[in-house]
Amino acid sequence: MHLGSRKTRSLALAGLVCALAACASQPKPLQGEYTQITPREAAERDSVGATVRWGGRIVQVEPKENTTCFEMISTRLDVYGRPYWAEDDTGGRFIACRPGFYDPAIFEKNRDVTFTGRIDSYENRRIGGYSYRFPHVEADVVYLWPKRERVNVVTRPAPWPWWGWW
Repeated sequence: MHLGSRKTRSLALAGLVCALAACASQPKPLQGEYTQITPREAAERDSVGATVRWGGRIVQVEPKENTTCFEMISTRLDVYGRPYWAEDDTGGRFIACRPGFYDPAIFEKNRDVTFTGRIDSYENRRIGGYSYRFPHVEADVVYLWPKRERVNVVTRPAPWPWWGWW
């Protein structure tokens, strides 16, 4: 019985360490508990008031008098909270607004950004000839990720075909 309680404590401690490690892997401003819903799902039903952590690539930035709004195409987030692109796998679009000025020269098209905030409304806009319902997020955090460096790897074939047979 004593061995069982030691084993239980060890498992509980291991679970706690894993949970803390998962939180620590994300930048501090992005940590927390959020509603697990995509912008596409939020646009299909009423999710006003839901707290979300969404990210993706910038489509356009609209500085206004006291706030800046970002039109975004949503993607999944990795364990760090950074957007990543899988083949044509998007979660829809959304608009995130935050008080203050965010320079469109810095927050340029196709940059990766993650937002945390609350869905406060919906906005209908046109994408070409299509009317699209955008969830509108009142952002608490605007997290601009560094640009990813692209590296082209060139491999050369072995000089003799029998290299690598073993």
